[in-house]
Amino acid sequence: MPAVERNGTKLWHRRTTGRQMAIWFGWLCGLALFLYCWQIVSEATTWFFVWDAPRIAGDIGSRMVPPRWSYVDKLWQPLWDTINIATVGTALAIVMAVPVAFLAARNTTPSATFIRPIALLIIVSSRSINSLIWALLLVSIIGPGVLAGTIAIGLRSIGFVAKLLYEAIEEIDHTQVEAITATGARPSQVMAYAIVPQIMPAFAGISVFRWDINIRESTVLGLVGAGGIGLQLQASLNVLAWPQVTVILIAILMTVLVSEWVSAKVRHAII
Repeated sequence: MPAVERNGTKLWHRRTTGRQMAIWFGWLCGLALFLYCWQIVSEATTWFFVWDAPRIAGDIGSRMVPPRWSYVDKLWQPLWDTINIATVGTALAIVMAVPVAFLAARNTTPSATFIRPIALLIIVSSRSINSLIWALLLVSIIGPGVLAGTIAIGLRSIGFVAKLLYEAIEEIDHTQVEAITATGARPSQVMAYAIVPQIMPAFAGISVFRWDINIRESTVLGLVGAGGIGLQLQASLNVLAWPQVTVILIAILMTVLVSEWVSAKVRHAII
């Protein structure tokens, strides 16, 4: 903060004139970008439907009550499929993510020049593609069903698990590694007795957390034919069976709440 003399008294300013002008210019550029984007969105929007949206929402809401509770009997199997998609998909992701994480961590990778960039590319590729896109591709390749949803969840989860796990590997206490190495232990023994015990709590927490996320994601994979309760939701939406849609949404909500509770209890017990 520069000092400026005025009538013999030093005054302190928070910013220089140049810095203040730069900040205002940044705000001006941001406002201009917002207005440009808004213009593009506005031109691509049919505003008649936007203004009519409250009436349509009210009409659909009135059709959704009362829920058709008798439809619950048809949801148990899709709900079970959804849980299986999330659980098996998470297990597949963990099996594939663990070696990728060790190859991506600076302190465990065999080659920081060649192998580590490949591992990081796998992580970025997995995280950059949404599970719905994976499901669309897999449904086209292997056909609709639970298998496509399970593999989609697994491919989407590899990057998440591997990224958090390799960061945990890089943050371990290296004094324990040095102590085990000083005893003449082989690299496999160093891995088993110095690195793995330190990352196990983080690994368990990451796995449970990802399973909780996958429960939520697997509920919508049926919308693209990848099995689960989303398939029932899509079928009900296609025939405008709004009372059934209400029951399905309530079932999804309860499933997510239960998975959140289980995930929180398990993570609390582990960590």
